[in-house]
Amino acid sequence: MARQLRAEQTRATIITAAADLFDRRGYESTSLSDIVDHARVTKGALYFHFAAKEDLAQAILELQAQQSRQIARDMEGRGYSSLESLMRTTFAYARLAVEGPIPRAGLRLATGEVEVRPPLRHPYTEWLDITSRRLLGAVRESDVHPDIDVDAAAHSLVCFFVGTRLVGRSLEPVARHPRRLAEMWHLIVRGLVPVPRRARYLTLATHLEREIRTA
Repeated sequence: MARQLRAEQTRATIITAAADLFDRRGYESTSLSDIVDHARVTKGALYFHFAAKEDLAQAILELQAQQSRQIARDMEGRGYSSLESLMRTTFAYARLAVEGPIPRAGLRLATGEVEVRPPLRHPYTEWLDITSRRLLGAVRESDVHPDIDVDAAAHSLVCFFVGTRLVGRSLEPVARHPRRLAEMWHLIVRGLVPVPRRARYLTLATHLEREIRTA
């Protein structure tokens, strides 16, 4: 049991080290030797868990997918409106990105540095599904204009969210991301939400940003 625990801890250490380097340097610019040095493990320990660098990338993408699904599940059954649930989901993703390198590396890997291997779904596909469902619910709840093209709005919102993170990664610290996300939501709310309901969601965006900054 102790040996198994040590093996699991070593694997987690290697994944975290790889994610940190993939996020900061990129996949192609990171070698297995770099990961060994950063994780402070032996090459034998790395190869015991991962046969190739691509396997490490897939492990990071799988962990990112698990985190995303868990966040989506956590938002269900809490009594939030569909739009509030969607907003809280995006801020929960942002919190994960601020707190650890795996979500950040997963996003960078998914933007074309590696191929997402089946049966794992591409993260954008999952995010589009979640966003579309929440926006449809928001339309039914009269929190979003009834004449919007839900698919187009979902696609634009996901691209806005991902683009904000990608651009911000090279220009400003990750701790700035919650502020950018709040700015994004202020624009989206003004475009999608009927005037009588806007104040609630504009206030929510500011509140959710503050929650991350003060955590």
